[in-house]
Amino acid sequence: MRLTVHLDTFDRAHPMAFAILWLDKETRQWSREGHFGLELPEWGTLRVDCGHTLVCGPHDSVPVCVLEGLDLNELNGPFEGETGRAQWCADRGRTLMTGHWHVQCVDNERASPEHGLFTTDDEA
Repeated sequence: MRLTVHLDTFDRAHPMAFAILWLDKETRQWSREGHFGLELPEWGTLRVDCGHTLVCGPHDSVPVCVLEGLDLNELNGPFEGETGRAQWCADRGRTLMTGHWHVQCVDNERASPEHGLFTTDDEA
């Protein structure tokens, strides 16, 4: 299952700050599909902790962002239109910024990534 998640309302970073992330529930990886006013890597890993999704960098287990209430372990979810609070953690040493996330799209089809960002050596 792949999810398109829109992050926004991080007004302290920039009045129009947003990011669109593509989350792969099975591989626990994500990619950045678009962003403005929020600095984050092009891709990374996902972890689930206490029902929250932690969006981490490609080689770091420290979250860039925490999607509160987005539980990738739930069998019947997430669903399109689901929303919750997002905590932006990317600026280390600064106060957390609170924003929102919402699921724009849920894709249950198995498809190869367009640019092979998530392909392993075995699949290439």
